[in-house]
Amino acid sequence: MNGHSEIALYVDTFDEVDAAFKNAIENGATPVFEPELEPWGQRTCYIADPEGNLIEIGSWNKPFEEKDEGR
Repeated sequence: MNGHSEIALYVDTFDEVDAAFKNAIENGATPVFEPELEPWGQRTCYIADPEGNLIEIGSWNKPFEEKDEGR
Protein backbone atom coordinates (compact mmCIF):
# COMPACT_ATOMS: atom_id res chain seq x y z
CA MET A 1 0.00 0.00 0.00
CA ASN A 2 1.23 3.45 -0.82
CA GLY A 3 -0.70 5.29 1.88
CA HIS A 4 -2.85 7.23 -0.59
CA SER A 5 -6.51 7.72 0.17
CA GLU A 6 -9.22 9.94 -1.22
CA ILE A 7 -12.65 10.98 -0.05
CA ALA A 8 -15.32 11.66 -2.68
CA LEU A 9 -18.33 13.82 -1.87
CA TYR A 10 -21.19 14.22 -4.30
CA VAL A 11 -23.65 17.11 -4.38
CA ASP A 12 -26.82 17.60 -6.41
CA THR A 13 -25.84 20.32 -8.88
CA PHE A 14 -22.88 21.88 -10.66
CA ASP A 15 -23.51 25.12 -8.73
CA GLU A 16 -23.17 23.23 -5.46
CA VAL A 17 -19.74 21.95 -6.56
CA ASP A 18 -18.60 25.54 -7.06
CA ALA A 19 -20.12 26.69 -3.76
CA ALA A 20 -18.61 23.79 -1.78
CA PHE A 21 -15.18 24.45 -3.32
CA LYS A 22 -15.36 28.16 -2.44
CA ASN A 23 -16.58 27.43 1.09
CA ALA A 24 -13.84 24.86 1.69
CA ILE A 25 -11.09 27.23 0.51
CA GLU A 26 -12.48 30.05 2.68
CA ASN A 27 -12.31 27.68 5.67
CA GLY A 28 -8.72 26.53 5.29
CA ALA A 29 -8.67 23.86 2.59
CA THR A 30 -5.96 23.97 -0.07
CA PRO A 31 -7.15 24.08 -3.70
CA VAL A 32 -5.75 21.18 -5.74
CA PHE A 33 -7.89 21.39 -8.91
CA GLU A 34 -10.53 24.08 -9.39
CA PRO A 35 -14.05 23.02 -10.48
CA GLU A 36 -14.20 21.91 -14.11
CA LEU A 37 -16.51 19.95 -16.39
CA GLU A 38 -15.00 16.56 -17.23
CA PRO A 39 -15.35 15.09 -20.74
CA TRP A 40 -17.76 12.44 -19.38
CA GLY A 41 -20.20 15.12 -18.11
CA GLN A 42 -19.34 15.30 -14.42
CA ARG A 43 -18.24 18.53 -12.74
CA THR A 44 -15.47 17.89 -10.23
CA CYS A 45 -12.88 19.66 -8.12
CA TYR A 46 -10.26 18.59 -5.63
CA ILE A 47 -9.16 20.12 -2.35
CA ALA A 48 -6.84 19.03 0.44
CA ASP A 49 -7.81 19.43 4.07
CA PRO A 50 -5.30 20.89 6.57
CA GLU A 51 -3.88 17.39 7.18
CA GLY A 52 -3.30 16.89 3.45
CA ASN A 53 -6.17 14.46 2.80
CA LEU A 54 -7.40 14.66 -0.80
CA ILE A 55 -11.13 15.35 -1.19
CA GLU A 56 -13.06 15.26 -4.46
CA ILE A 57 -16.33 17.16 -4.76
CA GLY A 58 -18.46 16.25 -7.75
CA SER A 59 -21.89 16.28 -9.36
CA TRP A 60 -23.69 14.83 -12.36
CA ASN A 61 -25.99 17.92 -12.19
CA LYS A 62 -29.00 15.93 -11.10
CA PRO A 63 -30.12 14.75 -7.67
CA PHE A 64 -28.77 11.39 -6.52
CA GLU A 65 -31.53 8.80 -6.48
CA GLU A 66 -31.24 5.40 -4.90
CA LYS A 67 -32.28 2.56 -7.15
CA ASP A 68 -35.39 0.70 -6.08
CA GLU A 69 -34.31 -2.90 -5.85
CA GLY A 70 -37.79 -4.27 -5.30
CA ARG A 71 -37.79 -3.80 -1.56
